[in-house]
Amino acid sequence: MNGDDPTGVNESPGLTAAVAVVTYGRPTFVRACLEHLVAQSRPADQIFVVDASPDDLTRREVSSFPGVTYLRSEAGLGTTATSRGVALRATSCDVLAFVDDDAYADSDWLACLLVPYADPTVAAVGGLTRNGQPGELTEGVDTIGQLTPEGKLLGFFAADPGRDLDVDHLIGANMSIRVATARAIGGIRDYYPGTCLREESDILLRLGRAGHRIVYTPAAAVTHVAAPHPRGRRFNLRYHYYGHRNHVVLLTSTLGTGDPRTRRYVAGVLRDDVVGALGQAVGALADRDLAARARIRRAGGRVLRAGIALAGLTTGAVAAARVRAGR
Repeated sequence: MNGDDPTGVNESPGLTAAVAVVTYGRPTFVRACLEHLVAQSRPADQIFVVDASPDDLTRREVSSFPGVTYLRSEAGLGTTATSRGVALRATSCDVLAFVDDDAYADSDWLACLLVPYADPTVAAVGGLTRNGQPGELTEGVDTIGQLTPEGKLLGFFAADPGRDLDVDHLIGANMSIRVATARAIGGIRDYYPGTCLREESDILLRLGRAGHRIVYTPAAAVTHVAAPHPRGRRFNLRYHYYGHRNHVVLLTSTLGTGDPRTRRYVAGVLRDDVVGALGQAVGALADRDLAARARIRRAGGRVLRAGIALAGLTTGAVAAARVRAGR
């Protein structure tokens, strides 16, 4: 700790910092989020709320916070990365931090987030996101933020390793980027519709591939209260579909189609989520311990999930080809 700093944090010197809250249809959560941001021990030099909502409710909430800038995104639902790009273009600061509208920052969050930027090779920093789940502080503590050889992304961003770690990606609810570096590699791209899964991973994997460090610092903590989704539920079939669709786009557009991790991911989905699910469907039909209606229902559910996974892979491959053709 630094005795000259009343926050007890060795803040990265000389950097200006902006914070952006990207939102859609959650005005009451935005208000609570801003209440935490304006109470930071290290005040943000700029605070943006980027709103894609179809109404004016969020604008009204923001108007009661002097110094907070309201920005519109006309892209609408399912365009989180587009809203992030609005903030990136608007800021004049050195660092741009993002916090979800339903994630409430600890009072020293921004100060802690800036510390790793003292190293000029650091291009992105993210922090711990509490979810209130049993055992989350230790679960996955040795595999936080990794891109595996099988092409999967591991999270565990509620875990506390007790020190900073170099990682492959961060959680969008609590992350930041060095503005000049992000702009230099083309800024934030939005290839990730629907549930917006993987949208934040795109810029982070690209920064890592460009040779920059991505740092996870558990000292920069927020509490995620999990507001309702504007459409559907987390982990429903829609989530399942966009998870595969967007992940294929992510891997092919950041690593390339020839990267072994891309090929392993596709092969793994075909093996486990398609062929494996169909095998489970056959097993359900043969399970005489179940009533006939239950067997049919269970088998039908497995077939449906297999079809959704295959559809996600297929549409992801088509979308990825369009991205490559567009570039």
